[in-house]
Formats: sequence, structure tokens, C-alpha cells
Amino acid sequence: MSGQIITETVTEKEAGARLDRWVKRRMPMTQGQLEKLLRTGQIRVDGARSRANTRLEAGMSVRLPPYQANIASERPAASRKPDSRMLAFLKPLILFEDDDMIVINKPAGIAVQGGTKQGGRHIDGMLDALSDGEFRPRLVHRLDKETSGILILARHPSSAAWLGEAFRSRDMTKIYWAVTVGVPHPRSGQLRSWMRKGVDPEFRERMVLGAHGDRVSKHAITDYMTVSTAGQKAAWVALRPQTGRTHQLRFHMHELGTSIAGDDKYVTRRETPLGIAPGLHLHARTIIIPRPRRKPVTIQAPLSGTMRETFATLGFLESEAGQTPDELFD
Repeated sequence: MSGQIITETVTEKEAGARLDRWVKRRMPMTQGQLEKLLRTGQIRVDGARSRANTRLEAGMSVRLPPYQANIASERPAASRKPDSRMLAFLKPLILFEDDDMIVINKPAGIAVQGGTKQGGRHIDGMLDALSDGEFRPRLVHRLDKETSGILILARHPSSAAWLGEAFRSRDMTKIYWAVTVGVPHPRSGQLRSWMRKGVDPEFRERMVLGAHGDRVSKHAITDYMTVSTAGQKAAWVALRPQTGRTHQLRFHMHELGTSIAGDDKYVTRRETPLGIAPGLHLHARTIIIPRPRRKPVTIQAPLSGTMRETFATLGFLESEAGQTPDELFD
């Protein structure tokens, strides 16, 4: 693309993409370089100057200036050969896939994204292996490192946009299974609270009680239902978050006095029953995803590892949850 100005049309699959990300797929550069091209009007959308965070719509025309890069060879998803080891790890985890999304059953113990405290491999770092040759799958939401279960990946920018909006608008039903230390009282209900970031005695970030009107506090709502109990020592609880706050489910169970088993950040004063497997007992079990112009799709993630072991130890049977995913909350 050296030496000439070109204009490209935004495709249906690219609808909803940010302008800066769309351009970088074609013209690898730093954010600073891209901002300069935008400020000087060398990159335009439908003939007008635009900002880096402009959301593109299908059919829009984007003017791109001369640049020393080859579009086809520089597109990350198209140019990288999938790592066979990553593909071998991810493929067995796939629960559902179509033209818009891939849904995997994330194992406990692997981070969704990298970070200074994560180290090692993480799901986001493997996603080139699932590329279709045009787009690299993108994370739509997050799970804590020690939480297992459903994780959604968008195949292209357009699906990333509507899936993200479905999460934000509460149109998506999400149900988690947890094992708590002790039995919640009452056994079912709705938990509402204001949460904000704080630190624990070891100076680790955690959520603490906030207050209405405090600009850093977020309102959190969780429906819960006790499915089964092991005496008064432990309970299997189904959780349906109405909001998506950091550590919301872990925080709410702790505030109820029955922390999730294995949670080393929101610790209960109760004694953990003997024989419970190590690790956080929180699993993203079910999701019901609304889809444009198609029927909603319901996906369930089988239990594995820690949760399966503890279910067997405490005598919990999955059939106790009913025939339909959200039957408990009807």
C-alpha cells in the first residue's frame, strides 16, 4: 500500500469495531502514530475527520494514507501460523461455535488475560490458534483465574459489539454454581449492595462495602438459590447475577456469611468440611445468549476438577438442579 491513498469499505463483520483497531489491522503502527494521522486528517471516515474511538458501521468508507506496510502480510490473524500446542489445548474446551462466537469451558487455574501478577500462559494469549484467517477471536467478558466454566469469544468485531451490549444490558442470563462453607440463611433470595475496590489485610485488591452516592461505588444485584446441602457444613448454591461487578458473587456470598469454599480472599470464619477438594468452588455453569435474527442459544459447561470431586464427596447430584437451566429461579 506504499505510495498511494486507498479507501476501504467496512464490512458487516467489522461493524462495531473501533476505528483505531480497524486501522491497525491494516497498518501496524503505534497508537501515537495513528493519533497523528487522525489529527492531520490523513485518516477519514466517510470524508470526515474522526476520533480513534469512533465505532464503525457496515458500509462506511475509510480513507487510508500512503504507508510502508503490506496489508495482507501484516494482518495479525492472517499472517500467524496457529500454534499446534495451543490449538490442542483449546479445541477440547469448545462447547459451542458458529459464525459469530466460540464458547469454551475454561479450566480453573488459568488466567483469561495476562498481567504483572499472572505470568505463564493465559487464554487471550492463545487466541491466534482459533483465528479464521481474517479475524482473531476477542474476549467478550472475563472470569477470575480460579473460576471455571463458560467463557465467550467473539469471532469478529460485529459480534463482539452485540455480545458486549447483551452483557451490559442484562439481556443475557448467566447462572453459576458454587459450593459454600455453611448454608445460606435464608436459603434463597436476592442480594443487593454497593461495592467498591479496597484491600485485604495482605494488601491485595478486593471488593468492600460501598455506599449509595459514593462515585466509586457500584450497585450489585445477585439472585441465589440453595439447591442442596450437606448438613449445615456446606451447600450447593445456584447464583444468577443481574449485574457484572468484579468479584460480585464471591463478595455477596461472603457478606451473607457463607463464603465460597476455597476462596482465599473472601474468607469465612466457618470451618471448611473435611474432604472438600482444594481450589475455588465457583463454576460458570449456564448461559442463555440472545442472538440477532435468530433464536437464543443455551449453553452449559460440564463440571470438572475441583467441583466434580466435591460434588461426589458431598453427595450432590446434578439432577437436583432441575430439567431446565433456570428452573430454580422460576
